[in-house]
Amino acid sequence: MGVETKYFEVKTKGNTDILDITKKVGKTLREAKIKNGIACLFVSGSTAGITTIEYEPGLLKDLPQAFERIAPQNIEYAHHQTWGDYNGHAHVRSALLKTSLVVPFVDSELILGTWQQIVLVDFDTGSRNRKVLVQIIGD
Repeated sequence: MGVETKYFEVKTKGNTDILDITKKVGKTLREAKIKNGIACLFVSGSTAGITTIEYEPGLLKDLPQAFERIAPQNIEYAHHQTWGDYNGHAHVRSALLKTSLVVPFVDSELILGTWQQIVLVDFDTGSRNRKVLVQIIGD
């Protein structure tokens, strides 16, 4: 059993920006020495998250609308009183989505469904450079 740790960065626009990172994760796995196992993906920070969706135009509209219904941007959050940065919604959304995801791989290829892509969602109020850790565990 081995472990490799790798990173890549992505530039986001914020405001529930959804980026397909499947190819970046796949490239990272193909460059690794470990060929079979699991990839634990983690985005640093408390205002973004990682999940899988079908990356298509309808869902790229539906997902932000769903988060707006669950944790609206334009309401008062106690977090605003703490820091005055008015991104309380981003923290709540990130906590609901989560900042990590585990995906199996075989022969350096991700095991995903036909219509399943890995996405990073940035909920913060502006653009960011996001660092994604890929911890590769296997043989």
